[in-house]
Amino acid sequence: MYTDEYFMSLAIREAKKAEEIDEVPIGAVIVVDNKVIASAHNFRETKQRSIAHAELLAIDKACKKIGSWRLEGATLYVTLEPCPMCAGAIVLSRVERVVYGASDPKAGCAGTLMNLLQEDRFNHQAEVVAGVLDQECGNLLSNFFKKIRKQRKVEKQQKNQQ
Repeated sequence: MYTDEYFMSLAIREAKKAEEIDEVPIGAVIVVDNKVIASAHNFRETKQRSIAHAELLAIDKACKKIGSWRLEGATLYVTLEPCPMCAGAIVLSRVERVVYGASDPKAGCAGTLMNLLQEDRFNHQAEVVAGVLDQECGNLLSNFFKKIRKQRKVEKQQKNQQ
């Protein structure tokens, strides 16, 4: 039997794929019966699609794989706490459990800003496990944004020298 840390490490591997193509490094993995049925990473910048979040892409792949929109019995592992859009998709697709790494103070809807995943007014709630490999997940994001800021500073300096 695999652990949450093991599956989160796979989500981190997905996040690193995003980073390699200059996407925000967020990765997601969906597991049913201890088997990965789908994985994805962010493609928002590459595809210029606001809905190309790792969670949504993984949910879509998982639904196609099992032939149903209901992901009952599934656990979603994601490196960053889901945003409102992704939290809504998680609820509507009936994901049973969500395990995330880093909290998102700007858009987190699995307990930080609000908790859409456990809102009892919805007809489905998901179990939430927060902070699995949170340091590693958070460092991926922090380092990525430091690199972006540094690149922009260099570009600005080059532009000013012209």
